[in-house]
Amino acid sequence: MKNRWIGYAFISPWLLGFLIFTAYPFVASIYFSFTRYDIVSAPHWVGLANYRALVFDDPLFLKSLIVTFKFALLSVPLGLAAAVGLALLLNNNVRGIAAYRTLFFLPSIAPTVANAMVFLWLLNPTIGLVNGILKLARRDGPDWLGDTHWALWSLVLMSLWGVGGSMVICLAGLKDIPAHLYEAAVIDGAGPLHRLRHVTLPMLSPVIFFNLVMGVIGAFQYFTEAYVMTQGGPEDSTLFYALYLFRRAWSYLDMGYASAMAWVLFLIVMAGTGMLFRTQRRWVHYGG
Repeated sequence: MKNRWIGYAFISPWLLGFLIFTAYPFVASIYFSFTRYDIVSAPHWVGLANYRALVFDDPLFLKSLIVTFKFALLSVPLGLAAAVGLALLLNNNVRGIAAYRTLFFLPSIAPTVANAMVFLWLLNPTIGLVNGILKLARRDGPDWLGDTHWALWSLVLMSLWGVGGSMVICLAGLKDIPAHLYEAAVIDGAGPLHRLRHVTLPMLSPVIFFNLVMGVIGAFQYFTEAYVMTQGGPEDSTLFYALYLFRRAWSYLDMGYASAMAWVLFLIVMAGTGMLFRTQRRWVHYGG
């Protein structure tokens, strides 16, 4: 019993931090979502009014949801494909492969704000490197972040900059595939594409599924890059749900409304994750 209390004493700083900064705000936000609350004055109970306003009276709520869904549908599959592709390339035993792996992984650990500032310069329509390269090819580049047709695509392409983390996980999954499966496939006459389709991808499917779930959750919480680079513009074409939630909370001090938005987001993410877990029975192969 004494050893148990000693253990509790050692983890008490973490437990206190969790209870104060995570568990309490989580539970309190449920109550605040049914109130009108501006931090300065006491919460005023309004029942389902915040949720009713979200669905029926707020066009930006639906627009921000659509923008976020579009981003998730574009960025998550592209990010998965890029991560798997890079992992396959970096799984080869060639000279200097450790340096290549490090170079591809480094962008994923760079500060998000720093990445956003770099891409602000790269995508600048007048002095940016991207349009400068296009000029060399005698092409006029668009206003990447100032054009409603290109702003969201710019952020989608920028999201590929940070696939290094997913790539490392895929690379670890590739290293875990038994060599005898490839040997058996070669004996049966399977070529590289057949080995990729019938050996590599099925054995890598648990890793792909993990990256898919984490990618979807991350896409619905996409905030920093849009906040730094576009502020939701132009014409709300990059008004992500998390960015709009932040505005309602800290620009308008409408904490009750923002809490309701947070719980709607929580339910959407939970529903999406649940659907992915239901589909994984059909395509995720667990070796055991």
